[in-house]
Amino acid sequence: MTFDSNLILRFAEPADCTVLFELIQALAEYEKLSHAVTGDAQSLKEHLFGSNKYIEAILAEYAGQAVGFALFFHNYSTFLTKPGIYLEDLFVLPKYRRKGIGKALLTKLAQIAVQRNCGRLEWSVLDWNEPAIAFYRSMGASILDDWRICRVTELGEWLVDS
Repeated sequence: MTFDSNLILRFAEPADCTVLFELIQALAEYEKLSHAVTGDAQSLKEHLFGSNKYIEAILAEYAGQAVGFALFFHNYSTFLTKPGIYLEDLFVLPKYRRKGIGKALLTKLAQIAVQRNCGRLEWSVLDWNEPAIAFYRSMGASILDDWRICRVTELGEWLVDS
């Protein structure tokens, strides 16, 4: 698969954490969830590169500028008895969409999953985000209508109340 020669995909490095966090904030703004961003670049750096590495990230640079990212981590399928990759966020700045950057990021992530002998690549998409849903379907992804995400955010309170 050939992509634009102006595009470089690479694993994020410690010096990228500020720009990566700025892209995360741009994603939150796009999703109308800026109020939900409570983290910071330093915590992101610790989780990417600290003694406990919880996440990985691929940075997309177009003509020398950071324009997108894919942030992911490993999960596990008990049915397949194989690791998988969960794509937490995929984002390309609106100005740089329709240049193949999102497709390149997903393709790179699929290549990583194959190299690591993962059983699957999974992610979630907001139900109102029709452009993303259409894009993912065009890439061959299945949208699983029969599964729902469960989430607990205030864990301390939840433990006390349960």
